[in-house]
Amino acid sequence: TPHTVEVAERKAWTALSFRIPTSEMEKATNQETTMMGIRHASNALMVGGGLPIEAAGSLLGGIGISGAPGGDLDEACAADGLLAIEDDLLF
Repeated sequence: TPHTVEVAERKAWTALSFRIPTSEMEKATNQETTMMGIRHASNALMVGGGLPIEAAGSLLGGIGISGAPGGDLDEACAADGLLAIEDDLLF
């Protein structure tokens, strides 16, 4: 569905922008802390399913998955995808 694509793109953007998995951002911003305000950043989505893509100490991009029944499953799918291309990312 169209919203699934948008959610995946926002997860990838969030993981890339903050350089950590979106599940970690979800936890860090889900409490009454000063970090909670980040949830309102334009395009950010604090839901599991986004991972930063890193290789050789460089940040290359982000991957976002959406559509599974839960962010934990989306994130597991993203991790499996990165494992599948791990050798191609090394340079």
